[in-house]
Amino acid sequence: MVDTERYPLADPGGSAWRATVERTRAELADVGCSVLADFVRPSFQERLRAECARIAPLAHGEVERVNAYNIAVDTPLPADHPGRVVMERGNAFVARDHIPAGSALQVLYTSPVFQRFVADCFSLPVLHELADPLSGLCLNVIAPGRAHPWHFDTNEFTVSMLTQEADEGGTFEYCPNIRSAEAENFDDVAAVLDGRGERLVRRLELRPGDLQLFLGRFALHRVSTVGGERARHTAIFAYSQRPGVVGSPERTRQLFGRVLPEHEAAHLVRGDQLLD
Repeated sequence: MVDTERYPLADPGGSAWRATVERTRAELADVGCSVLADFVRPSFQERLRAECARIAPLAHGEVERVNAYNIAVDTPLPADHPGRVVMERGNAFVARDHIPAGSALQVLYTSPVFQRFVADCFSLPVLHELADPLSGLCLNVIAPGRAHPWHFDTNEFTVSMLTQEADEGGTFEYCPNIRSAEAENFDDVAAVLDGRGERLVRRLELRPGDLQLFLGRFALHRVSTVGGERARHTAIFAYSQRPGVVGSPERTRQLFGRVLPEHEAAHLVRGDQLLD
């Protein structure tokens, strides 16, 4: 599946591996995002697209009113707070337990060498698969006419791969380092949300098979409205620096429409004191 001539996963720690990792780390340090184009071989991309298209109808889709922090929209906040800006979230998620065990996504997500490579790119000693049976690995589906509005991720780093591009729109837009673990920077966030912060926005035209490594905890980001006839599909590989991580019942119910006993017993852990 992976173009190991271009991305040397077959030689962990070798010179070509180190060169790729160093380049990726530099991009992450500079703009908080690195795209490894055609990480999946072009000859394999149609198979990957078809696998994901078959399970896309299983996505839980419920249009919701949200804010950039994914906290309750009626949370008491000052009048000029960016958390008071309410948007429509129309993307849907296929949960991990709907993704076949032998699928390309599952094989890649659980691959020890892939996990080591991703950890190395993020300068981490090790990564763990989420213990969450629903959100550890999922497929993000954005149907025509829908969008994934401005938001922050709950995890510091995100690993994703476009598997099917939309006919129109569906552009990934982000504002690198718009906040930090020590500072929310509400003024700049508010400027982006009301259209005054165009200077802070970067745009990526991702292609199927591209692997995207992203620091989404500190970067406000969105996927613009999808147009045409075809949905946009993105695989999301969720890892954590700690073992045993499970999502909160509230967030899990919002994304997947259900919770499991593992979620009811979960204890939410954050590495910072940001709003969310």
